[in-house]
Amino acid sequence: MALNKIHHIAIICSDYQKSKHFYVDILGLEILSEVFREARQSYKLDLALNGEYIIELFSFPDPPKRPSRPEAQGLRHLAFEVDDVSHESKRLSDQGISVEPIRTDEFTGRKFTFFADPDGLPLELYEK
Repeated sequence: MALNKIHHIAIICSDYQKSKHFYVDILGLEILSEVFREARQSYKLDLALNGEYIIELFSFPDPPKRPSRPEAQGLRHLAFEVDDVSHESKRLSDQGISVEPIRTDEFTGRKFTFFADPDGLPLELYEK
């Protein structure tokens, strides 16, 4: 198998407008395409980071909740690389986003922290 890279990550949200605001206005992802699929009563929002397609944000009527605490099987979290974890953590806090205390990775010596999207999906900031 000759994989090149991860093409995208698909996320199903419970409140489309709230999640769209979070990923676009707070995290700063760029909208590439937004489609409402009438037959499914579902939105599909394609988002990019630095011009690179990265997230498909979906809405569906009444999606089941994601088990996350304690950690469940499956995707653990989505991590974003940043230049300065302290600075970006403060920016999130200033937007009313709860951010865990900054920790240091014992193997790499790099700073990281966790926060969550509007549906509780764990997200990480990891210092470059």
